[in-house]
Amino acid sequence: MNRALFLDRDGTLIVEKHYLHRPEEVEIIPGSADGLRALLDAGFHLFLVTNQSGVGRGYFTMADVDRVHAHLEAELAAEDVPFDAIYVAPEAPGQPSRGRKPSPAFLHDAARDFDIDLARSFVVGDKLIDLETGWNAGCARSLLVRTGEGALTERKTPPEALRDAIVVDDLAAACRWILAQPGE
Repeated sequence: MNRALFLDRDGTLIVEKHYLHRPEEVEIIPGSADGLRALLDAGFHLFLVTNQSGVGRGYFTMADVDRVHAHLEAELAAEDVPFDAIYVAPEAPGQPSRGRKPSPAFLHDAARDFDIDLARSFVVGDKLIDLETGWNAGCARSLLVRTGEGALTERKTPPEALRDAIVVDDLAAACRWILAQPGE
Protein backbone atom coordinates (compact mmCIF):
# COMPACT_ATOMS: atom_id res chain seq x y z
CA MET A 1 0.00 0.00 0.00
CA ASN A 2 1.08 3.56 -0.74
CA ARG A 3 1.77 6.56 1.48
CA ALA A 4 0.22 9.92 0.73
CA LEU A 5 0.08 13.56 1.66
CA PHE A 6 -3.38 15.10 1.79
CA LEU A 7 -2.97 18.82 1.40
CA ASP A 8 -5.23 21.78 2.06
CA ARG A 9 -5.15 24.46 -0.63
CA ASP A 10 -5.78 28.02 0.61
CA GLY A 11 -3.34 29.19 3.25
CA THR A 12 -1.34 25.95 3.05
CA LEU A 13 -0.16 25.51 -0.55
CA ILE A 14 -1.18 28.91 -1.88
CA VAL A 15 -1.45 32.32 -0.27
CA GLU A 16 -4.85 32.83 1.36
CA LYS A 17 -7.03 35.17 -0.72
CA HIS A 18 -10.60 35.80 0.33
CA TYR A 19 -12.78 33.46 -1.79
CA LEU A 20 -10.12 33.00 -4.45
CA HIS A 21 -11.68 32.27 -7.82
CA ARG A 22 -9.40 33.93 -10.38
CA PRO A 23 -6.44 31.90 -11.68
CA GLU A 24 -4.26 35.00 -11.97
CA GLU A 25 -4.51 35.47 -8.19
CA VAL A 26 -2.93 32.08 -7.41
CA GLU A 27 0.33 32.53 -5.53
CA ILE A 28 2.15 29.39 -4.42
CA ILE A 29 3.78 29.77 -1.01
CA PRO A 30 7.58 29.81 -1.47
CA GLY A 31 9.31 26.47 -0.89
CA SER A 32 6.10 24.46 -1.28
CA ALA A 33 6.88 22.95 -4.68
CA ASP A 34 10.37 21.85 -3.58
CA GLY A 35 8.96 20.20 -0.45
CA LEU A 36 6.27 18.39 -2.43
CA ARG A 37 8.83 17.28 -5.03
CA ALA A 38 10.92 15.73 -2.23
CA LEU A 39 7.87 13.81 -1.00
CA LEU A 40 7.15 12.56 -4.51
CA ASP A 41 10.77 11.47 -4.84
CA ALA A 42 10.33 9.51 -1.59
CA GLY A 43 7.35 7.66 -3.10
CA PHE A 44 4.45 9.65 -1.68
CA HIS A 45 1.23 10.29 -3.58
CA LEU A 46 -0.17 13.83 -3.45
CA PHE A 47 -3.80 14.82 -3.06
CA LEU A 48 -5.39 18.25 -2.75
CA VAL A 49 -8.46 18.35 -0.49
CA THR A 50 -10.30 21.66 -0.35
CA ASN A 51 -13.56 23.13 0.88
CA GLN A 52 -14.78 25.77 -1.56
CA SER A 53 -17.85 27.20 0.15
CA GLY A 54 -17.86 30.17 -2.22
CA VAL A 55 -19.58 27.88 -4.73
CA GLY A 56 -22.33 26.92 -2.28
CA ARG A 57 -22.72 30.56 -1.24
CA GLY A 58 -23.11 31.60 -4.90
CA TYR A 59 -19.95 33.76 -4.99
CA PHE A 60 -18.42 31.83 -7.88
CA THR A 61 -18.93 28.61 -9.83
CA MET A 62 -17.31 25.17 -10.00
CA ALA A 63 -16.02 26.22 -13.41
CA ASP A 64 -14.10 29.02 -11.64
CA VAL A 65 -12.69 26.48 -9.16
CA ASP A 66 -11.70 24.20 -12.06
CA ARG A 67 -9.89 27.09 -13.79
CA VAL A 68 -7.99 27.91 -10.58
CA HIS A 69 -7.00 24.26 -10.22
CA ALA A 70 -5.94 23.98 -13.87
CA HIS A 71 -3.71 27.02 -13.37
CA LEU A 72 -2.31 25.65 -10.09
CA GLU A 73 -1.62 22.26 -11.68
CA ALA A 74 0.16 23.93 -14.61
CA GLU A 75 2.32 25.98 -12.23
CA LEU A 76 3.23 22.87 -10.24
CA ALA A 77 3.78 20.78 -13.38
CA ALA A 78 6.58 23.20 -14.27
CA GLU A 79 8.18 22.03 -10.99
CA ASP A 80 7.38 18.37 -11.80
CA VAL A 81 4.81 18.17 -8.98
CA PRO A 82 1.58 16.42 -10.06
CA PHE A 83 -1.44 15.62 -7.91
CA ASP A 84 -3.00 12.17 -8.12
CA ALA A 85 -6.40 13.80 -7.57
CA ILE A 86 -8.04 17.00 -6.39
CA TYR A 87 -11.09 16.67 -4.16
CA VAL A 88 -13.44 19.63 -3.80
CA ALA A 89 -16.35 20.09 -1.42
CA PRO A 90 -18.29 23.01 -2.94
CA GLU A 91 -21.02 23.16 -0.31
CA ALA A 92 -21.42 26.04 2.14
CA PRO A 93 -21.32 25.30 5.86
CA GLY A 94 -24.66 23.86 6.92
CA GLN A 95 -25.45 22.43 3.50
CA PRO A 96 -25.48 18.63 3.24
CA SER A 97 -22.05 17.47 2.12
CA ARG A 98 -20.37 14.10 1.92
CA GLY A 99 -16.82 15.44 1.68
CA ARG A 100 -16.70 18.82 3.39
CA LYS A 101 -13.84 18.82 5.90
CA PRO A 102 -13.59 17.61 8.61
CA SER A 103 -15.26 14.64 6.89
CA PRO A 104 -12.70 11.96 6.00
CA ALA A 105 -14.75 10.82 2.98
CA PHE A 106 -12.32 12.08 0.32
CA LEU A 107 -9.38 10.47 2.13
CA HIS A 108 -11.28 7.18 2.19
CA ASP A 109 -12.00 7.59 -1.54
CA ALA A 110 -8.29 8.08 -2.24
CA ALA A 111 -7.39 5.10 -0.06
CA ARG A 112 -9.72 2.91 -2.09
CA ASP A 113 -8.93 4.32 -5.53
CA PHE A 114 -5.14 4.67 -5.18
CA ASP A 115 -4.33 1.90 -2.67
CA ILE A 116 -3.35 4.41 0.03
CA ASP A 117 -2.50 3.29 3.57
CA LEU A 118 -4.06 6.07 5.63
CA ALA A 119 -2.24 4.93 8.78
CA ARG A 120 1.05 5.78 7.01
CA SER A 121 -0.19 9.01 5.43
CA PHE A 122 -0.29 12.64 6.51
CA VAL A 123 -2.58 15.68 6.36
CA VAL A 124 -1.27 19.26 6.23
CA GLY A 125 -3.45 22.34 6.64
CA ASP A 126 -3.86 25.71 8.30
CA LYS A 127 -7.16 25.13 10.13
CA LEU A 128 -8.39 22.83 12.86
CA ILE A 129 -10.81 21.18 10.38
CA ASP A 130 -7.83 20.11 8.28
CA LEU A 131 -6.24 18.41 11.29
CA GLU A 132 -9.56 16.83 12.25
CA THR A 133 -9.90 15.40 8.75
CA GLY A 134 -6.66 13.51 9.22
CA TRP A 135 -7.60 12.37 12.72
CA ASN A 136 -11.03 11.26 11.51
CA ALA A 137 -9.43 9.23 8.70
CA GLY A 138 -6.87 7.56 10.97
CA CYS A 139 -3.84 9.17 9.33
CA ALA A 140 -0.39 8.87 10.92
CA ARG A 141 -0.24 12.59 11.72
CA SER A 142 -1.92 15.90 11.02
CA LEU A 143 0.35 18.90 10.66
CA LEU A 144 -0.65 22.54 11.17
CA VAL A 145 1.22 25.16 9.17
CA ARG A 146 1.47 28.72 10.49
CA THR A 147 0.78 30.18 7.04
CA GLY A 148 -2.75 31.26 6.08
CA GLU A 149 -4.87 31.02 9.21
CA GLY A 150 -2.46 28.60 10.91
CA ALA A 151 -0.81 31.05 13.32
CA LEU A 152 -4.25 32.26 14.42
CA THR A 153 -5.45 28.66 14.73
CA GLU A 154 -2.44 27.85 16.90
CA ARG A 155 -3.08 30.86 19.18
CA LYS A 156 -6.85 30.43 19.52
CA THR A 157 -7.07 26.65 19.84
CA PRO A 158 -6.77 25.17 23.33
CA PRO A 159 -3.44 23.32 23.63
CA GLU A 160 -5.20 20.03 24.43
CA ALA A 161 -7.01 20.23 21.08
CA LEU A 162 -3.65 20.45 19.29
CA ARG A 163 -1.85 17.84 21.37
CA ASP A 164 -1.87 15.31 18.53
CA ALA A 165 -0.79 17.85 15.92
CA ILE A 166 2.65 18.77 14.69
CA VAL A 167 2.96 22.55 14.26
CA VAL A 168 5.45 23.88 11.71
CA ASP A 169 6.06 27.19 9.96
CA ASP A 170 5.03 26.26 6.42
CA LEU A 171 4.47 23.47 3.91
CA ALA A 172 8.18 23.11 3.17
CA ALA A 173 8.83 22.52 6.89
CA ALA A 174 5.94 20.04 7.02
CA CYS A 175 7.46 18.08 4.13
CA ARG A 176 10.86 18.02 5.85
CA TRP A 177 9.24 16.78 9.08
CA ILE A 178 7.37 14.02 7.21
CA LEU A 179 10.51 12.91 5.40
CA ALA A 180 12.35 12.64 8.72
CA GLN A 181 9.85 10.06 10.00
CA PRO A 182 10.45 6.30 9.71
CA GLY A 183 9.20 5.19 6.31
CA GLU A 184 8.09 1.63 6.31
